[in-house]
Amino acid sequence: MSNFLKNVIIFFVLTTLLLVPALADTIPVTKNATIQAFENAGFQVNDGKMETVDVLGMYNAGISPSCYGNNPTAPYMTFKVPKAPGQTGNNSLSDAAIEPDNAGLWLDFHMRPDEAFVYVGVTPPECEYFSYADFLSVRYFPDTDEHRRVYASLEDTINLDRLKAEPAYQSGVFSKPIIVILTADKHADQKARDALLSAGYPENIIHTLTVPGPLVHLGLDSKTDTINSLHRVALFHNETEGDAYMNSTPGIVYRLTPENESEPDYYDVPNLIPRGTGETRELNLMKDVEELRAAIIARHGTDHVEDLTTKVWLFDGYDAIQRGIDVLGESRDTVYLNTTETTLGDKPGEEIIVYGVNHAATGKATYANFGLYGDWALNGIGGISNKDYTGSAEEYLPNNPNAKYLYVAKISRNDDGKNTTSVIQSGVGVSGIEPDEPCFVGYRAYVEPETGVSPAWSELVYDRAMKITP
Repeated sequence: MSNFLKNVIIFFVLTTLLLVPALADTIPVTKNATIQAFENAGFQVNDGKMETVDVLGMYNAGISPSCYGNNPTAPYMTFKVPKAPGQTGNNSLSDAAIEPDNAGLWLDFHMRPDEAFVYVGVTPPECEYFSYADFLSVRYFPDTDEHRRVYASLEDTINLDRLKAEPAYQSGVFSKPIIVILTADKHADQKARDALLSAGYPENIIHTLTVPGPLVHLGLDSKTDTINSLHRVALFHNETEGDAYMNSTPGIVYRLTPENESEPDYYDVPNLIPRGTGETRELNLMKDVEELRAAIIARHGTDHVEDLTTKVWLFDGYDAIQRGIDVLGESRDTVYLNTTETTLGDKPGEEIIVYGVNHAATGKATYANFGLYGDWALNGIGGISNKDYTGSAEEYLPNNPNAKYLYVAKISRNDDGKNTTSVIQSGVGVSGIEPDEPCFVGYRAYVEPETGVSPAWSELVYDRAMKITP
C-alpha cells in the first residue's frame, strides 16, 4: 500500500472516530479536547499509535531476534509510542528501519511506575476473534548482567468473548469505540479515567490492562523491564474490510506522564480465569482419530511414515516470569501445542499430513488453526484454520458418524488447489522454509465459549501430524 493511501485511511479512521459522529456509536470528542483533559489532570501528553506489526519484515531487517512464533492466520497490531519525558536510554524494539514514519516510536517501552498509556480507538470489523493484552517484554538479569526477552502475558486479555457480555456492546462488538488504559498505578488509572469522562467519553467503553507491581521492575533506566501491548485479530468475515483495518491506524495511544512524580499504588497480581470446564467429550474421539490415521496411511502409502509427537509448546506467562524463559508473547486465550522437529524436503510427494479433532466442531474452542514453523526464526508460514478444514475427514471415514468432528489437512511444496493444503515456499527468506531447515507444526485452539479463555490441555485430544516421504 502506498504511503498516500495509507495516510488517507488513517485520516478517515481518526476523523470518524474522534471528530464527528459520522458512524453509529462513534464518540464526538476531538483529539485536542482529549489532550486538554489529560493536561488538566496533571499529565504531560505524548501520542503514539496502534499499528500493524510486520513480524517477518522486522526479522528480515535484523530488527528482531525471531518471528516470535507468529500465528500465520492472525495478524498483530501493537502500541507504538515515544520515550518518556527525560528518558535517555533506549527501549529495545522499533520498526523505524522498515517504517521510517515511525522514527522515535517504540514497540516496547520502559515506563515510569506512575505513568499510564491510553488507547482510544475502534474494535475490528466482524471477525472470529480479537483481543488486547499486555506483556513483560525484556528483563535485565543482574546475575548474568544480560537483557533477555521473556515476552510473558501479565493477565487475561480483554477479548471479543468477554466484551460481548458488557452493556456497551450488547448491540454489537465490531467496529465500535473502545478505550484501553494500560498502567501499573491505581492513581494513574483513576486520573486518566476521570480525564476521559470530563472530555465526554462514556465510562462503559473504558477498560484497564493492569501491569501487576509484584511481577515487574519498572523505571526509565536500562536495568528495568520493558512492557509491550498486542492487539490480536483472527479470521475477518470480509477480507476487504479486514485488510483496510489492518492497514490503517485504528486509534491513538496517549502516553501520560504525571508532571509531578509520585509513589505508585501498584495493582496486585490479578486472579486468572481458570482454564477448562471438566468436560472431556473430545477424549471419546481417541479411537476415531486412530481410525483416521489408518485411513490416511492407507490412502497415501506406507513407504515411509514418520509420526511427529505433539506436546505442549508454551505455558503461561506467570510460569515464564518465574523461570526467566521466553514464551514469545503467549496468550491465555489459546493453548499452544507443537510437534517434534522434522524437515519438509522437495522430493515429489513429500508432505506433512495434519489431522485430528476439530476443536471448534466439538465446541471446545471458538476457532483453531495450525501453521508450519522454521526452527531458526520461529516463523509461522501458511496456516490452515477450522474454516478451511471443517468436514475434511468425512471422505476418509465415510461410514463413521464422528468424522464430522475430525479433520485432515496437508502441508506441501506443491499447490493442489485445495483450501486444506498449506503450500510452503523456499528461497524467500522467512516467508518460507528451506528443504533442509528443521521445522515443526504449531497448533492453537482459541477460547472455550463457557470460560472465555482457552480450553485446558488435558480436556483436548492433541492435534497430530505425520510426515510422508515416498
